[in-house]
Amino acid sequence: MRIDAHQHFWDPARGDYGWLTPAEGGLYRPFQPDALATQIYACGVNGTVLVQAAPTEAETDYLLAVARTTPWVLGVIGWIDFDAADVRAQIAARSEDMLFVGVRPMLQDMADRRWIVEDRHILSFAALANARITFDALIRPDQIDAIAELAEYHPNLSIVVDHAGKPAITANGPDRHWIDGIARLAARANVACKLSGLLSEAPRGADAGMLRPYVDVLHAAFGARRLLWGSDWPILTNVGDYTEWHATASSLIPPMDHDAVFGQNARRLYHLESRS
Repeated sequence: MRIDAHQHFWDPARGDYGWLTPAEGGLYRPFQPDALATQIYACGVNGTVLVQAAPTEAETDYLLAVARTTPWVLGVIGWIDFDAADVRAQIAARSEDMLFVGVRPMLQDMADRRWIVEDRHILSFAALANARITFDALIRPDQIDAIAELAEYHPNLSIVVDHAGKPAITANGPDRHWIDGIARLAARANVACKLSGLLSEAPRGADAGMLRPYVDVLHAAFGARRLLWGSDWPILTNVGDYTEWHATASSLIPPMDHDAVFGQNARRLYHLESRS
């Protein structure tokens, strides 16, 4: 079974996407399941994981409602307010919903780059681990060390790094800071990484040759069992086409590893068996 481990739906009229303004051009419009269905099926993708794009409980409820009426959406990575007094009660409540498979605070936008490892969050992450809810880390390279610390402190917490930590992709290849950071993350057995969002960090028109050194670093560090492919649709539409990105990613991963990277790992890490 092939799974797209990272895609979004949204409707700007809902009003809680702080980053999504008319300045975003083609992204500032509704993106709904009917616009994605034909594309995933054309690539042989059977199901997806739907990811939050707004830091609100209301958007998470919206995404769960979409998932309940879209059979090929296998799970939702939502948002929880880690600063709320009742955060552990929120985690317990969400864990009762089999479609709620992960949680993602929008760390990349936070002024405090080490917010996630503050002592006040320790019990919340223990609750996530106990509930078998995966933590998606939306970070930039300067936040890699914080996630490595989080993984060390909570070895039973499953962590997935979105978009490979958003390296700056150039013709010169990966920089040493990112390479070393990926190695520190991969040294923690409870950390996996998404092969997603790379085209958005690359110059327009980047091809497989420019991406290969970055994918090679990821594959060598995490291996076939801790890499999972995602489209990052519809953000992908700013820089590329769904079918082309699927084909490019497929060409960068050895065929023997396709089953794991393009499906099995997402099923395991997000506990999707009951839906897929």
